[in-house]
Amino acid sequence: MSIDTAEFLQASVRTATPLALAAYGELITERAGVINLGLEGAMIAGAFGALVGAGIGGVGGGFAAAAVAGCATAMLMVLVVLWLRADAVIAGTAVTMLALGLTGTLYRALYGTAGAALSVPTIGPVAVPGVSQIPLLGRAFFEQPVITYVLYALAVALWWWMGRTQAGLALRATGERPEAAMAAGISPRRVRALALMFGGAMGGLAGGVLVLAQVGTFSEGMSAGRGFIAIAIVVLGRWSAVGVAGAALLFGAASQLQYVFQSLGWPVPYQLFLALPYVLTLLVLAGTPRRAAAPASLGVALTD
Repeated sequence: MSIDTAEFLQASVRTATPLALAAYGELITERAGVINLGLEGAMIAGAFGALVGAGIGGVGGGFAAAAVAGCATAMLMVLVVLWLRADAVIAGTAVTMLALGLTGTLYRALYGTAGAALSVPTIGPVAVPGVSQIPLLGRAFFEQPVITYVLYALAVALWWWMGRTQAGLALRATGERPEAAMAAGISPRRVRALALMFGGAMGGLAGGVLVLAQVGTFSEGMSAGRGFIAIAIVVLGRWSAVGVAGAALLFGAASQLQYVFQSLGWPVPYQLFLALPYVLTLLVLAGTPRRAAAPASLGVALTD
């Protein structure tokens, strides 16, 4: 059986898109010093928001509702972690469990318990004239849904914003030395709150991509751990915008590789192929140099 390399790369980029969106949200959050384990909850909330929004306002309404739902989920983290001073890891886990349960309950309440899948309008791939004809890589990167092109622009914008603007410097200072940031007139609590809400909105958009650009429907628990994978991608990317892009592509390719291996008909339990992306993540984490450290105050609660 032959493998269409161009099609494989195109599918890899498509798979990496929601992971990269969520990972960029988590990157901003962790750069501010907060680990948001509620990202998985933001994704499933965004997926459900996309279902509801698309039914009201089409694809555009779906993406808007997805971002709002993800941001609303993150605001729970803001309230519990920043204002009530709860442990971020426990709070994030609780928020994720709450979102998983609440979306399932609302889905059954709004659409019944028959289990019939609802179809929503989706966006198809759009070929960029000229560059989409580049051999091998053209289709992979420039024949994708519009949201993928938005992701490209966002990745460049975040790289520039974090490295070249005062607001980006304030974000990084909050994640490294919040006391120094405060001495400079920056409110670390406000920075972390805004970072969490941005991360939640990005997680919601990632969930929206699953519904509006990939599956075309919603199912309970459809985020399937992608929020946690996005957190791992930030670590793999060494907390840099460029690194996150590379790590997301690597994970997207690994996820597609499992389908390729299954199609080859090897006499191996398919569960082993399903584990491939996670095994690859562990191997890369183990082999990544440790000199590029996480933000110094990542996971450290504010004391003011």
